[in-house]
Amino acid sequence: MQELHIDSADALSELCQRLQGSEWLALDTEFMREKTYYPRLCLLQLSNGEIAASVDPQTIDDLTPLRELLMNSAVVKVFHAGRQDLEIFYHLWGELPAPLFDTQLAATLLGLGDQIGYGNLVEKLLGHRLEKGHARTDWSRRPLEPEQLRYALDDVIYLGELYLKLTLQLKNAGRAKWLEEDFRELADPATYAIDPDGMWKRLKGRQRLKGVQLAVLQALAAWRETEAEKADRPRRWLLKDDVLLDLARRQPRDLKGLEKIRGLEAGTVKRSGDALLFQIKTAQQSPRDQWPQEENKHKRLTPNQEALTDLLMACLRLLAEQEEITPAAIANRRDLERLASGEREMELLHGWRKTLAGDALVAILEGRLAPKVVNGKLLIVEP
Repeated sequence: MQELHIDSADALSELCQRLQGSEWLALDTEFMREKTYYPRLCLLQLSNGEIAASVDPQTIDDLTPLRELLMNSAVVKVFHAGRQDLEIFYHLWGELPAPLFDTQLAATLLGLGDQIGYGNLVEKLLGHRLEKGHARTDWSRRPLEPEQLRYALDDVIYLGELYLKLTLQLKNAGRAKWLEEDFRELADPATYAIDPDGMWKRLKGRQRLKGVQLAVLQALAAWRETEAEKADRPRRWLLKDDVLLDLARRQPRDLKGLEKIRGLEAGTVKRSGDALLFQIKTAQQSPRDQWPQEENKHKRLTPNQEALTDLLMACLRLLAEQEEITPAAIANRRDLERLASGEREMELLHGWRKTLAGDALVAILEGRLAPKVVNGKLLIVEP
């Protein structure tokens, strides 16, 4: 395989012309975001099985040839756990490469491991152990050493081989189309759009708040998100999560009250104190019917629902064993509790999980299928 390092516009244009007719491209990125809101693309690697190249975006002003190549709908773009890579493309261009294939999702569907790492999958399927010495590299620093580039290229050289092997295994297992919905979701720009008003749902510890406290938390989290995006700084640099939660819980009324919040730095109070107080006051005055509520808030199950959940767990283990997939890759007990409680909007009832187990579990709840013990073995049959 020819290996190239691309650090000029002319070289990039030539590379993209050579790769234009490829059936697939293996892709990976190296990025940094420790000091920024948006991830900073530092290196992009791509391969079609014959050419493997690392592209340095820090030395190339115009990435248009690369964008045109990746947006070519005739070329399958291959990633491993590609959500963060795709987030970068969405931020750069406002659109995403499609169609795509994710080897981590495919490996899960084939029973090769739940969220298996790239290196482990390469070793398991290809028998090659990858070098891990540069996993913590600062990819923004220049010049990049030959060993760093060698490490980075491995992430796409073997990715192509994984793609070919996994697609064949999916086809042989009759699952070639099972991941189409998951791949469409990965390639949907809406997956990566930021909703400031929904950021409060990501905060651990919010479950201890209620009523107007959640309204205040929503307002403060949305304010932090907007300010962090404008400044291109990590949201935690503006306000830490525990400070947000404490502000929502205690709801100070003036600057002196803000100063009593543990972890809220004096500089932040000076710069943003008035804005924080405004967000708190505005949320307090909002109509009660506009206060946010926890979705799928855990409710105590009835004895019958507990029994149904136990039954669904047994059936899930059976369905997973038949497909040689771990039950945890399909659903957890909380998912089955929600199912037994009557909920139907969940990951279990979308994509391959729906095909493999979700439909059958719903059919059991509706009496269209039933577990039955035959010769000491549990079967799921029509009643």
